[in-house]
Amino acid sequence: MWRKIIFYGAVAGLVAGVPLSIAIAINAPAAHGMVVGYLTMLIGLSAVFVAIKRYRDVELGGVIRFLPGFGLGLAISAVAGVFYVLAWETVSAFSHMDFAADYAKSLIEQQKAVGVAGDALVKFTADMERFKAQYANPLYRLPMVFAEIFPVGVLVSAVSAGLLRNSRFLPLQRN
Repeated sequence: MWRKIIFYGAVAGLVAGVPLSIAIAINAPAAHGMVVGYLTMLIGLSAVFVAIKRYRDVELGGVIRFLPGFGLGLAISAVAGVFYVLAWETVSAFSHMDFAADYAKSLIEQQKAVGVAGDALVKFTADMERFKAQYANPLYRLPMVFAEIFPVGVLVSAVSAGLLRNSRFLPLQRN
């Protein structure tokens, strides 16, 4: 079982993390980055659905209850999250990218564009400086990156387990 969890989790994490890595490495424009990022996560986390279905059909004879399917999905999602974090950290290290500074700068520019000025802008800028300091700490950054993908994995796990608990949904095709 652990072998399947590691395999499917690695596949999901790499499918979600490698495109992110490539986009950062080539300095792709971030116009629709969040949409593309979460869509890539959904594609990668489709491995959760495949794993639960395969486990239901091959090991359990075509029947699985919700909680075992959900648990399997959560375990795969956790492994995928670890691989996603590793991909992010690897690209950050090799590209010498300063995500926190770039992100803070873009948010400050957005605030200026909507007319924020004076004390409010000074306070917001101070908040962004605190964010940059916090993000430099791996104990803050790593869980934050993990939290990008894991909730998506929880959702995919719940939907997959819910659908696949019905043995008539995509039943095993016997020859």
